[in-house]
Amino acid sequence: MAWAIEYFKEAQKDLAKIDHSQKLQVLKAIEKVSQNPLPDYEGGYGKPLSNNDTTKLAGYYKIKLLKLGIRIVYGLGDGTCHLTHQNLTY
Repeated sequence: MAWAIEYFKEAQKDLAKIDHSQKLQVLKAIEKVSQNPLPDYEGGYGKPLSNNDTTKLAGYYKIKLLKLGIRIVYGLGDGTCHLTHQNLTY
């Protein structure tokens, strides 16, 4: 069973900025992660993030599309995978 995916406005804007072929790969990765978005140490795909001086990302997870140079950041809650405003980095 896949988790529901919710895109915040900022994530939708980031997704709109990339070209069509990259967007297809990102959406495919998001769909794959929605099957099991739990951390990698629990058998899922996400790697946990933490806080540092400039960002507060504890409780969020990431997946990287290395060939595209894109990082997807997401949080989990109530059966929903929330894609945040810090999703796509170039």
